[in-house]
Amino acid sequence: MNTFKVVTIAAFLFGSMQASAQLEWPAITQQNKPWTRWWWQGSAVNKSDLTWNMESYRDAGLGGLEITPVYGVKGAESQFIPFLTPKWMDMLQHTLQEGKRLNLGIDVANATGWPFGGPWITDADASKEMFWKKYELKGGEQLKEAVVFIQEPMVRAEGKAPAIGSIKQPLSSNANLQQLALDQIRFEKRLPLTILMAYNSQGQALNITDKVKADGRLQWTAPAGSQWRLYALFLGDHGKMVERAAPGGEGLVIDHFSKTALSHYLGKFDEAFNGRSVNGIRAFFNDSYEVDDARGQSNFTPQFFTAFQQRRGYDLRNYLPALFGEGDKETASRVLTDYRETIGDLLLENFTRPWHEWGKGKGALIRNQSHGSPANILDLYAAIDIPETEGDDILRFKFASSTAHVTGKPLTSSESATWLNDHFLSSLGNVKQVLDKFFLGGVNHVFYHGVNYSPKDAAWPGWMFYAAVHFQQTNPFWKHFAALNEYVARCQSFLQSGKPANDVLVYYPLFDSYADAGRALLKHYHGMKPEFTGTGFERASEEMLRKGFTFDFISDKQISAIQASGARLFTGGVGYKTLLLPDCRLVSLATFQKLINMAKGGATIAVYKNMPAGVPGLGQLEARKNAFAGLIGSLHFTTGARGVQTAQVGKGRFVLADDIAALLETAGISREKMTDNGLQFIRRAEKDGYTYFVSNLSDKTVSGQIPLAVKAASVVVYDAMRKQNGLLAVQRNQDGASQVYLQLNPGESYILKTSESVVKGEGWKWYKPAAAPVELKGEWTISFAEGGPALPAAIKTDKPGLWTDLGGEDAKAFSGIASYTTTFARPAGSCAMWQLCIGKVHESAEVYLNGKLSGTLLGPDYSLRIPATEFKVENRLEIKVANLMANRLMDMEKKGEPYKIFYNINFPAHDKENRGADGLFTTLNWKTKPSGIAGKVELLPLLEF
Repeated sequence: MNTFKVVTIAAFLFGSMQASAQLEWPAITQQNKPWTRWWWQGSAVNKSDLTWNMESYRDAGLGGLEITPVYGVKGAESQFIPFLTPKWMDMLQHTLQEGKRLNLGIDVANATGWPFGGPWITDADASKEMFWKKYELKGGEQLKEAVVFIQEPMVRAEGKAPAIGSIKQPLSSNANLQQLALDQIRFEKRLPLTILMAYNSQGQALNITDKVKADGRLQWTAPAGSQWRLYALFLGDHGKMVERAAPGGEGLVIDHFSKTALSHYLGKFDEAFNGRSVNGIRAFFNDSYEVDDARGQSNFTPQFFTAFQQRRGYDLRNYLPALFGEGDKETASRVLTDYRETIGDLLLENFTRPWHEWGKGKGALIRNQSHGSPANILDLYAAIDIPETEGDDILRFKFASSTAHVTGKPLTSSESATWLNDHFLSSLGNVKQVLDKFFLGGVNHVFYHGVNYSPKDAAWPGWMFYAAVHFQQTNPFWKHFAALNEYVARCQSFLQSGKPANDVLVYYPLFDSYADAGRALLKHYHGMKPEFTGTGFERASEEMLRKGFTFDFISDKQISAIQASGARLFTGGVGYKTLLLPDCRLVSLATFQKLINMAKGGATIAVYKNMPAGVPGLGQLEARKNAFAGLIGSLHFTTGARGVQTAQVGKGRFVLADDIAALLETAGISREKMTDNGLQFIRRAEKDGYTYFVSNLSDKTVSGQIPLAVKAASVVVYDAMRKQNGLLAVQRNQDGASQVYLQLNPGESYILKTSESVVKGEGWKWYKPAAAPVELKGEWTISFAEGGPALPAAIKTDKPGLWTDLGGEDAKAFSGIASYTTTFARPAGSCAMWQLCIGKVHESAEVYLNGKLSGTLLGPDYSLRIPATEFKVENRLEIKVANLMANRLMDMEKKGEPYKIFYNINFPAHDKENRGADGLFTTLNWKTKPSGIAGKVELLPLLEF
């Protein structure tokens, strides 16, 4: 008897320990937590306030900071610290030391503002633009006009541009660069002639540059018998200046296509870092390529013709008319393709890769926003350590995350919540919805955009950046910010684990875009839009996302690195099941030959709608055309079920169809059918199963059996917002796949972790209403705990309501925290669980029952479950509500109190309707923003099912 008891107790204890271990949450690391961009305005920082700020960030649950110095604050000029000076380096070293003490990671932008540039960038190293002139001559004629190009002076600035004559040269000699806020500048000057070429109607091309004298006169007579066109190319200044530059960082942007320019630029950092310890820097950062958001384009570099001939195999100077769109359209398209590809090569080889090597030499990673570049952004992302994306479109996010996946990089970061709404109008609930989208797009390393260094004693609302949600201590939601950060950390603890589990590699058809003339020499690639709008690439990707097929984008260079093993395609340590050509017209010969070889070994290559028609570019065209035609001719398709055509190639095959679902299912790809229920997801592979992040971004509740495309003996659900988990009941479908029951309200998300082995533990409980809700009636007190401009008098009311409706003028102007408090008797009934339902909260709330925190509600769902055991005979409910900054800002502006106190860009509106007569942001047209609780507060009895 006693022995039996011992065994039974031991078995019970072992089983409990095993279940606990299997269901526990991952330990949260510094890297799991959200990080943030950290603006140093004017670099006007001091050690005491740096420490205060960093301690508050640590306490709010942030994991790391990216230092980005930007323009200064008016009135703080005496505190400005010029970039990279010894004093600035002292502040950086203090920050690195404090980061180690507080367990905050530190990244550093390799610039002030963006892009790379500064006062030490000379005209020789600055971004360049190609200018050209065309002349016509008959045989026997000489050119009468001089071959001269005078650069037109121009200046662009944030705000009213100064007269060009008032700006000194060199630019660094101007003492008021923060006030000038220059964006682009070109001085009047004669530009150097790069090349003068002559072409006749018989296709002859002559380089006559050496016939041009110093004064521009051309001493050359056009040979008789032909009409001649002369093209003169001049090397001009693009003139782009560093945007939002900090003191000491104002200057010209570098030539991103010149390795020498980059070396000179980074040499300034080498000089500043010399003799100092900077080993606390985790990564250096570069913002998106924004050189060409200006007049003209940075489209040339002094050694371009040599670089072009080395890479494309012919002399571009013989094809300048084609480059500028003249003559045979196909030739023009091919030459333009080669020009654009060469520009992309130079950006990769002369900027991205050597910058990565420089960072590696400092013991740091490189984090880069490659989007916006005139290049293959997948290859640029592949050349650095942490690809970073931004925006609000899942397909756009996938360009960065795809590269991380196919090259084996563990992290994809995001510039998150930039310009989410106009100033002072974004809630934490808004931010959560954006972050869930990033997670669905493959991001697993969130950076907020962002927090602002602000002195502890700065007048409210403190120092602010112009394009932000204003994640700062003066925002009322700061009290609830930790709840969002804990949610992000829990999600990322799963999303940074394992490996991506996507099935399809989608070819990035960049050559199709390169071959399309467009409106300028260069195109800039941000994601799917605008350059791929309306293409088969976009249609296929959208349909796959909508139907639940998992995929990553892949470039030609990345395809060349695929290791095929039978039917599987391995890259980045991940095995994919097929590669899709998305109705592209052009594909490189090397890539298509690789696809043929992979098929011969057993792979399936899927083709959406049409086979490629040819190869891009002009060099060795006939040989490449013939080789491509031979490969295409070796494919013999027969039509099968659902209209899918198949061509057997060795042990594998090509499959072709107009219907993406039929095509991929024929290729053996299973889709995740939960998208049919309105859910979106991302899936990662673990040793014993898969992890899903599942989100309901719709405005309707999703409830029912949700199919999974993987086999699972057990499924654990994790609610990262409430930190609850449990085992789900698993049902098997006829095909062996699994399904589980889920309920997701609008804005909710869950993490599902499947296991091929049986997991033991407490089951997850689903509930449904057991009876009608009980309204909490009685007296409510609304008291104002913290905020301003003044604390309004407490409000007594027989039901909760908006304090902006119930209070006086002080309440209307108030931004901060207000407590809604009431008492009530234990609710009648025998149910084990109650749901507290708060009609609508403006904007976030902490709920306390009998002095104990029950949960933090960020929205859009403002309800939480409370066990019946938490209720006493008499109960005290307190709901601490944080509103927006808006009402207090409106009050400030009406009173004429200044808050627009910044240099450079001060203070723009996101939306047109919020622009004042001066073109800047204003709240004067706003009405009081609702604040507090609207609607009933009820307790809903729940029944487990």
